[in-house]
Amino acid sequence: MTWEDAVLINFPFRCAIAGVGLLVAALSPQAHAQSSAKTVTLVVPFAAGGGTDTVARLIGERMSRTLGQTVIIENVVGGGSTLANDRVARSAPDGTTILINHVALLAAPSLFTNLRYDTKTAFEAVGLVNNAPMVLIGRKSIPGAGPKDFVNWIKAQGDKANFAHGGLGTNSHLCAVMMGNVLGFKPTVAAYRGSAPAISDLLAGQIDLLWDQVTNALPQIQAGTLHGIAITSPQRLEQLKDVPTTAELGMPEVSYSMWHGLYVAKGTPKETIGALNSALRAALADPPLLEKLKQLGTLPFPENELSPEAHARLFASDLTRVAKLVESSGIKASEAK
Repeated sequence: MTWEDAVLINFPFRCAIAGVGLLVAALSPQAHAQSSAKTVTLVVPFAAGGGTDTVARLIGERMSRTLGQTVIIENVVGGGSTLANDRVARSAPDGTTILINHVALLAAPSLFTNLRYDTKTAFEAVGLVNNAPMVLIGRKSIPGAGPKDFVNWIKAQGDKANFAHGGLGTNSHLCAVMMGNVLGFKPTVAAYRGSAPAISDLLAGQIDLLWDQVTNALPQIQAGTLHGIAITSPQRLEQLKDVPTTAELGMPEVSYSMWHGLYVAKGTPKETIGALNSALRAALADPPLLEKLKQLGTLPFPENELSPEAHARLFASDLTRVAKLVESSGIKASEAK
């Protein structure tokens, strides 16, 4: 998977989202003095038009209504999201610079040796945004009559089956590693600059498989141009009723959730984080936004998991989980470029 091109540097891309004026009404006195003349910048580590960018624009527009202040989307692309992460880690801790990111933030310390920030301590969790499963898609010429046959073919091929992915440490890469671990082989992987070129090669039969977000894979599966093989959700998705879950296919351990969270710099006052979390909750309670997320194959977290504290707990547990996955892949850390 990836919605994003995690290599191409395209900095900065900025787009104003609706809203004018007064974030400070909801912020702490410390932030008030610093932010009265400022907009809020929502930093996206991936290219405009990708999945994370789409989610950022949806929530940013609605958060601006609650905050009463313009929200700016800034695409800071490159280094496997480390440029964007560093941008926010070094920002003023006043709540006016926010990061949205997914597993790329968690994988970075295992992948790169030259980070200028400490992933464990550089950020404050604001809240969880959305949660989506991954879906395994395959070229149309894979032999078999359905998902069970396709999985049996993958088992028989072992490391001869090749998996596309959107970059080391991305959701698509780690999901392939997880599947290989469960089935007992180290997958052969090929890196692409995002989902679009990987899907093009799948359509051409030049690569076998890709774990991708439902958002990207849905049109091809529905059109019948690629096989939908398995999905990592607990139940089948309404939009993909013919695609079984990994548990149904005898791989319950292949359980992977792609989630986004919002972060601010360490030291941001709790009152400020609370105000931002309230604006995020209001956005995620908006019926039109919920419908748009559903169409993308993703949904918000339950209400009882939307607090900064719940986000921090998931971040800590997944940081460990992702580090183990990266280690099991045999990848050696290198410098981010």
